[in-house]
Parts: sequence; structure tokens; C-alpha cells
Amino acid sequence: MIFFFFKILHIEINPERNYGLDILRALAILFVVTKHGTYLLPSERRHVIDFFLFDGVAIFFVLSGFLIGRILIRTLERQEINFKLILNFWIRRWFRTLPNYFLILVLLLILNFIFTDDFSIQKYRCYFIFSQNLYYNHPKFFPEAWSLSIEEWFYLLIPIILLIILKSLSTTVRRTVLLTALSILIGVTALRYFRFNSLTDIPANWGQLFFGQVVSRLDSIMYGVIGAYCFYYFKQSWYKYKVLFLCLGIILFVNIKFKIINYEEFGFYHSVFSSSVYALATLFLLPFLSSLKEGKGFVYRFITYISLISYSMYLLNLSVVQIWILKNIDWSYLHKFNGYAFLLIRYASYWFFTIVISILIYKYFEIPLMNLRDKIKVK
Repeated sequence: MIFFFFKILHIEINPERNYGLDILRALAILFVVTKHGTYLLPSERRHVIDFFLFDGVAIFFVLSGFLIGRILIRTLERQEINFKLILNFWIRRWFRTLPNYFLILVLLLILNFIFTDDFSIQKYRCYFIFSQNLYYNHPKFFPEAWSLSIEEWFYLLIPIILLIILKSLSTTVRRTVLLTALSILIGVTALRYFRFNSLTDIPANWGQLFFGQVVSRLDSIMYGVIGAYCFYYFKQSWYKYKVLFLCLGIILFVNIKFKIINYEEFGFYHSVFSSSVYALATLFLLPFLSSLKEGKGFVYRFITYISLISYSMYLLNLSVVQIWILKNIDWSYLHKFNGYAFLLIRYASYWFFTIVISILIYKYFEIPLMNLRDKIKVK
């Protein structure tokens, strides 16, 4: 029985995967899931765990920009850009991101429609076009989706911007990518600056205003594109100074964690530049991590497994596992029997359900669709 269970959960690992980037992806999702898991623990335990955590979503943004930026730059340097090329890019990205997202979204809509009084599906139509936090606060429903909106608008807009610049200015791909990335970095940072200067007091939605909307956070992904630009056009220097950049990245993360450079929680630096520093710290790790091509042993397999199922883990861990699975288990007897056992078993169940369901979705839903993606191409 146990052998059959492990056989169902077994995932084949592609030996060509970049182990260093898998490390970063695995750390990012472990930070996110661990952070969300603290909601199941007493408040005094949360502070201890929070001390060891970083912003996993901020790391995901930069990693995503780096990977997609490399694809875009490599493609544009080899082929002339046109709408067909962009359409094929969108198809490949949407096959990677949309099926899992819509699977969980529809599941949550159905569950809420059946079991939640006065729930209106029409109220959440915006989730189907990722407009729920375009330039306003993200609703409480399916809170994980806030970052996916930013990612999807990045996938949609950047190729179009590149097409317009390349066709209208007749410039090189190299200059176009740099111009696009820098323009968005400066523009979004300026938006946060003007928003901060327009405040008369600290708003209740401060976090979403500066970090949770598409228009105020798109620059985080562009730091990854800057990394892709440096990787493609300055590859020798990219690897030559990898240790130096690694040290700089660690220094920035240490500063973020311990606030060596002190700043006000709702002040100018934190509101306007803190997300940029987070993105820059992650960017500095990429030269070293991208040079780690291979791994071996249990740690390698664990990291790669977590990396492979990271997208499903992100979508599942809070809205599905915590809200719809754990909250509907009757823990009363265990809680009365032993409070510590209750906390431990519920927390372990949180990780068990998140990982097992994520593996099942990845293996039996995501992989078949990814295989189908390779057969679809606009000619």
C-alpha cells in the first residue's frame, strides 16, 4: 500500500534543470507556505518563525522576470518580432500559468457558491481577466491571486511594448529591452513616490497601495528582466563577478531582515524603495545560483520536487487547504485531549495536504497540459 502511494506521487526529474534556480524557487515557496502556516499557530510562535522568513513572492517576481526575459531576448535575437511570435509566446505562457489558476479559481467559486450564503459568482468575474487588483485593492476572496495578476499583466504587456518600440523606432533588440525595463522601473517607482507624497495620513490599505497592485509592483519583475539582459549580453562578466554579487545580495537581505539602515515602517523609504531593494537583493543572487547546474542526493531531490510543485503549492496552501480542508475537520476531540498535539497535528496536516495535492495536480494535470502545449503553435 505504501509502495503504491509513493508510486502515485513519484515525479521524474529532468536532469537538464538548473539546480541553482530551483534552490531559489524552492526557498521562495517554502517562505510563502511557512508564513501562511503561522496563521495556524499561536501569535507568540508566529514572531519566532517570522524572524527566519523572507518575502517569497518578491523573490518569485524577480525569478520569473529573469526566466521570461531570457526567453524573450533569445527569441527576439533569432527571429523578427511580429504578432504571430507574440501569440506563440502567450500560448506557451498561458498553458503554464492559466490551467492551474483556473482550476483552483473555479473550485473556490463552486465551493463558495454551494456553502456560503449570499455568495455571488458574478462579483468575482474580474478574476478571470486578472483585473481584481489592477489599480485598486485586491478582494479578500482567493488572496493568493494578487501576485498572479501582476505576473499575467507582465506577460501580456511587455511583448506588446517591445513590438511597438522595435517597429516604430527601428532600433536593436538589445536597446529595446533595456529601454523598456528602465522605463518601467523608473515609471513605477515614480508612481509610488507620487502616491506617497499625496498621502495626508497612513491609509488602512497602505500595503496594497504600494505593493499589492499591478500598477505599483510591475517593476519588481523588471529587475529580473535586467538580470536576463546582463546574462545574455554580458555573460562573461555575469559569471566572473558571481561571488561578489552573491555577497552584495546577502548584505542587502541581512539589511532587510535586521534593518541595519533604520527606517520608519510607513515612511518614504519603505513605501517607495523597499520593494526595489528586495528585488535588487534577489537579482544579485542570480549570477551565482544560475551557475549551479547540477545537484545530487536527498537535498537535491527535495529541492527539485518542491520547485516543480511550487506553483500548485502557492495556489493551494491558503484558500484550499487552510480554509476549505483544515477548517472543515473536527479537531475538537484532539484539542480537548492535548492542546500541543492538536497544534502539531493540524500544522503537519497543513503541510501534508499542501504537498500531496500539489504533487497530484502537477503530475496528473499540469504535466499533460504542458505536453499538449508543445504541440500547439500558430503558423
